Amino acid sequence: MKKTTLFRQLVHAPEILVMPCCYDGLSARVLEQSGFKAISCAGYGLSGSLLGQPDIGVLTGPEMITQYGHIADAVEVPVFVDIDTGFGDVNNVIRAVRDCEKAGLAGLFLEDQTYPKRCGHMAGKSVIPAEDYLPKLKAALWARRDPDFVIMARTDSYAIHGLEEALRRARLYARAGADMVFVEAVHTPEEMKAVNAALAETGTPSMANMIEGGQTPLLPAAELQALGYSVVAYPCGAAYAAVKAVQEWAACLKAQGSTRDFLPHMLSFDAYFRFIGAPEIRAREKLFS
Repeated sequence: MKKTTLFRQLVHAPEILVMPCCYDGLSARVLEQSGFKAISCAGYGLSGSLLGQPDIGVLTGPEMITQYGHIADAVEVPVFVDIDTGFGDVNNVIRAVRDCEKAGLAGLFLEDQTYPKRCGHMAGKSVIPAEDYLPKLKAALWARRDPDFVIMARTDSYAIHGLEEALRRARLYARAGADMVFVEAVHTPEEMKAVNAALAETGTPSMANMIEGGQTPLLPAAELQALGYSVVAYPCGAAYAAVKAVQEWAACLKAQGSTRDFLPHMLSFDAYFRFIGAPEIRAREKLFS
């Protein structure tokens, strides 16, 4: 089965799709081996991993999509990605969508922020008029060659214009043909329920975004499903956990001049060799020797 077809089926399955976010091929392998059926990747982790910078729109389209392609090659599960505001006008959106398809991805989302964008839970966001976003969304839908490639519309309008405008945009984007809709950074379970009630009118699935320390309540997947969500993403946790682990490893080395006492908190040389797939590569080499 194509990864696009599988991902679309997972979105529409009765059980909510829990979709953690990676930031590189290594973290993607961790998530796949942990048993998740699909994973995501977004600008938040990518900006930190590739540039050591926050998610403020400094990554270019080719930088992002090249990394997405490496991630898709590293795992067998579907990978769903973020293309920010589409990197320009409708022509840039068309190129981005087609490049993402060529990279082996299962789908993407496109947001209605102004450029340069900000992380959805940061202050200082602004959004373009919905009427200016719709041509970009329509271009994305037109550009895909695989009808199962999932395109999700994201609105950040809640933080600027309030819930009613966010609901209006959610309905508008759904009726324009978006496969999923994502209303970012709502504050309460009641507002989350209102989002899904609005989208229920169109039959369009929605995605929740769980950021540790963010503005949306950190609810269990079962509660999010009860509120009406089809998908839940965790865009930041893997990066947060990795930074903390490396900080602790580095602190041990700095304080003790050795990492010997940190060994129980690490993979061994042999365990990493197995994790990264080296035994399979060695076996493959023998086919040609």
